Amino acid sequence: MRTEPAVPAEALAAIRAPLAGAGAERVDAPLLQPLGLLLDLAGEAMRARLFVVQSEGGGEQCLRPDFTVAIARRHIDEGAAAGRYFYEGPAYRASPDADRPEEFVQVGLELFAPAGTPSLEADVEAATLAWAAASAGGRGDLSLWLGDVGLFSAFIESLSLPAGVAARLKRVAGRPRLLQAELARTGGAPASGEGSQLAGMLSGLSEPQAATLLQEVWALAGVEPVGGRGPAEIAARLVRKAEAAAAPALTEAQASAIREFMAISDAAAAGLARVRALAGRQAAGLDAALAEWDARLPRLEAAAPAERLRFAPALGHAFEYYDGLTFEVRSEALGADRPVAVGGRYDSLLARLGGAAEARAVGCMVRPWRAFAGGEA
Repeated sequence: MRTEPAVPAEALAAIRAPLAGAGAERVDAPLLQPLGLLLDLAGEAMRARLFVVQSEGGGEQCLRPDFTVAIARRHIDEGAAAGRYFYEGPAYRASPDADRPEEFVQVGLELFAPAGTPSLEADVEAATLAWAAASAGGRGDLSLWLGDVGLFSAFIESLSLPAGVAARLKRVAGRPRLLQAELARTGGAPASGEGSQLAGMLSGLSEPQAATLLQEVWALAGVEPVGGRGPAEIAARLVRKAEAAAAPALTEAQASAIREFMAISDAAAAGLARVRALAGRQAAGLDAALAEWDARLPRLEAAAPAERLRFAPALGHAFEYYDGLTFEVRSEALGADRPVAVGGRYDSLLARLGGAAEARAVGCMVRPWRAFAGGEA
């Protein structure tokens, strides 16, 4: 396993300081994480990036690729309504690139609040602290990229798409390859010949019935599920596959509108203006989401130079749990696929992990070796 070099102590202290000084409790997370849960959150494509561990007779686990899910589970287990947690430690992701480290340090902050808590203050705090920590490493080529998964969802809803099509587009919003496949499947008619017979059979059943049938098929075939997934989880994925195959495709006009939205990448104020213009041609349903940005952007412009702010509303991350503001601090030298810092809002993750419905959560993470001016190149 390739390990990144250590950041000099003085530089690491400077990068750490904004996050460590945010009044948060310092916590750690288990090194081993449940594989099935992480695959549900990131999709099967993430499996190749994970270091999988399986004990004899036990379920599959993986070395933690990230801290957010583990800390969210810790917060839920403690039963607290609100919480602020700071972490620092190694994370692990496999890479086919021989020059990329597979064990690397992350420093981050996760903020949790009860349902009904306004999101503006915490959103601005997380993005501001990520920018401050990344900038403390000494690089002079940084920019703060802003996005919004919720804005994409509101835009999709404005197109009056079939419910299944809209839900599928929202699920793949942060996964360019899958989204492009959806946009390429135009014509308005259902796809033919896609999916499997088993998926089609399961799609007409209730979730418990589908899970039971799948277990019977496994028993007859003498196979066992992999990845720690139960029959209900696998059946649900097969049902979604069948529904996707049967759902109408996008019309060319709908696909064109989505492509135009996804292509927005501009200075922050100009990018928001383009969203507003596009929304005006589609529907007025984005007003609330755009009003949030009208309040948020001046606060962010006070934290980072306006010329360093970029807006790309379709900005997403590897994990699918982000559902609101997203942001990345990028280095011009490292490019878009090696962000110095990432973060965003992920309220829905808490409910998916068994926490309170509509609880609020936002966080950020910085890679010190990338933030350090003498680090990753």
